[in-house]
Amino acid sequence: MNDNMFYKANPLIFKRAAELRNTLTPSEELMWNFLREGQLGVKFRRQHPASNYILDFYAHKVKLAIELDGNVHDLEDVKRNDAERQKNLESLGISFLRFTNKQIFTSLDDVLKEIKNKIAALSNSPLGVRGFEIIPAIDIIDGKCVRLTQGDYSQKTVYSESPLEVAKQFEDIGITHLHLVDLDGAKKGEVVNYKVLEKISSATNLVIDFGGGIKTNESIKIVFESGASIAAIGSIAVKDKKLFFSWIQKFGSDKILLGADVKEEKIAISGWLEKTEINIFDFINENMEMEIKTVFCTDISKDGLLEGASVDLYKKILLKFPKLNLIASGGVSSLSDLDELKSIGCSGAIVGKAIYENKISMNDLKKYLEC
Repeated sequence: MNDNMFYKANPLIFKRAAELRNTLTPSEELMWNFLREGQLGVKFRRQHPASNYILDFYAHKVKLAIELDGNVHDLEDVKRNDAERQKNLESLGISFLRFTNKQIFTSLDDVLKEIKNKIAALSNSPLGVRGFEIIPAIDIIDGKCVRLTQGDYSQKTVYSESPLEVAKQFEDIGITHLHLVDLDGAKKGEVVNYKVLEKISSATNLVIDFGGGIKTNESIKIVFESGASIAAIGSIAVKDKKLFFSWIQKFGSDKILLGADVKEEKIAISGWLEKTEINIFDFINENMEMEIKTVFCTDISKDGLLEGASVDLYKKILLKFPKLNLIASGGVSSLSDLDELKSIGCSGAIVGKAIYENKISMNDLKKYLEC
């Protein structure tokens, strides 16, 4: 059994969990009838030790915890304890769903539907990709939805004052995964727009990967606590490999999405402001040896120009690393670009400006998703 699924729980927590498994509340018994034996596609465990806590139900494959709250959870002290407990576990990369006992007994179909949707969203993240996934990007500066051209902060276009409304529009057409980029954070070297992340994660069921300014243990903790399912990491994987590899060990490679920003096949970092001499192929190889399975690769020379994706580069990468889940980013201008990326073996594509400039309309994107 994988020790990582217990998040360093001590023996006393295991003992208490074993005791709790001997007694089921009526709501737990009803819920367990639907969660046991992988009926929803993933294996759940009951009364599962996790760090200093015990989770009602937990599926490690998608790192999803389900908590059932009785009347005692309406008390203010208990609410505060629940919030602190959840915050601590979210900082470890665990996602949560909470239901009241009343919901279990009166709205079970709705509860099961929400659980299934959450499992599907987490399972269909790029780190457990099935088929080809379209991932819209929302780039944030000053709390607004923007796009840059070729990573140039002086070439900025503001598309919306409300990133939340944009995210909701994506969710409404069937998108399940969002790429959220803190451009202020990338430039400053610390997470800045985490409040935007909090709003989107609390108001939607989107799986969010969040990047920009994640440089320290505290910053990645903030990202997970603010609702990100995945941390998108680029610069620190170059500047501090020891720290980056410690995150892979702590959170698991499925919670870390490695970004490879490239210009002339060399890695660029710090919001594309700094070019290195590190070859993209060496960079991918080293990180795959550390169990990274998914990389999103942005060709800076293509980004924001709407002139087509860097297909030749992606072909070269996939030829060298056939087992890599490669997500293309930059240059996508049409649905035919998406078809081409899919045909060469990419696992998905991050799309931004093409949507905002209506080169790919929301209606066309919805139809494409339904195919």
